This record gives sequence, C-alpha cells and structure tokens, in this order.
Amino acid sequence: MTEDDRSAIRAADSDREKVARLLYDAMSTGRITTEELENRLGKVYAARTIAEFEPLLADLPAGGREEHGPRKSVAVMSGLSRKDDWVLPPKHSSLAFWGGADLDLRRARLTAGHSTISAVAIMGGIKIVVPDDVTVEVDGTGLMGGFRLARGSGLPRPPVTAPTVRVTGLAFWGSVKVVRKPRNPSGKRRRRSRQ
Repeated sequence: MTEDDRSAIRAADSDREKVARLLYDAMSTGRITTEELENRLGKVYAARTIAEFEPLLADLPAGGREEHGPRKSVAVMSGLSRKDDWVLPPKHSSLAFWGGADLDLRRARLTAGHSTISAVAIMGGIKIVVPDDVTVEVDGTGLMGGFRLARGSGLPRPPVTAPTVRVTGLAFWGSVKVVRKPRNPSGKRRRRSRQ
C-alpha cells in the first residue's frame, strides 16, 4: 500500500480514541499543555482520514506510554510519602494500617486519561493531593472514620478534557482525605493580583 493509499483510509472511532489516549498521556507527562490538548483533540475528532492524525503526534515520542509506576503504596505502623516526580499507573492501591500515607500527584506523571486509586485506611490515614487541572472523583466508604474530598478553596474547575483520578476504598477507624491544590503554588498569587 502506497503512502497515498494510506492517507485515504477513513478513520474509525476506535482510531480516534487511540490517538486521544496518546494525547492525554502526553499532557499528563507535561509534554503538551492543557490548551494544546484541547486544540489537538478538536482536530482528532474532526479527522476523516488516518493521515490527519500524523501531524498531531509528530512531535511526541513513540512508545512514550510504556512508563510503569508503582502499583501499591503500603504503610503498616509506619509512614510513606510519594511526591515530586513519580509515575501513577492506571490502577494504584494504597493501604495505611496504624500508619500514614501521603500521595501528592502535583508532579506525578499519569499514564492514562483515567486512573483509579483504591485507598484503604485502617486505624490510619491516607492523604491524596490532586492538582487543580485534573478532575477528581471520590467514591469511598467511611466506617467510624472519614472518606472525603476536602472543600475547594475557590479553585477553578478543570477543563472538560482533563484527565480523571477516581479515589475509591474504605476508611475504618481512620481517614482518607483528598485535597485539590494548584499544580503551581504561585497560581494563587497570580489570581489575587488580577483582582
């Protein structure tokens, strides 16, 4: 098949979804901005042929999605902290038993457009910090404990195209607390200066 023949192949919905996932991954690793993601996704869903995807991926490394991160964070009668540069895989479980775990996603690289953290705190605590440009869903159970998303402090909603982190699990005589914070701590100062 010649290049001209290939450029004429019609794009299927599954092709569009595959390219969209690559772009979400590129945004979560900091290769493209949220604005670039929105712009490229518009072109992905408007594309009629396979060839139209090529310029949208040309400046991104092939195989960049193969990064793997830790699947578990366990703190038993101890403390654990994941912050700075680390990789969050599509599924991650965190356990705190008579201990504490802190997961800070502000500098983490998300490997998928949708990630799930299963958090279980038994007589312990888990705190998860999610950046303000990521959508967060909290769906857990507290038994004689708390499982909650802390009230936002005037942070804007993330864009519709933002990746999503879902936090689910159980807090038994313990606490799972999810907090949204600016990815860039100086963001608050910039917002105030405009008022």
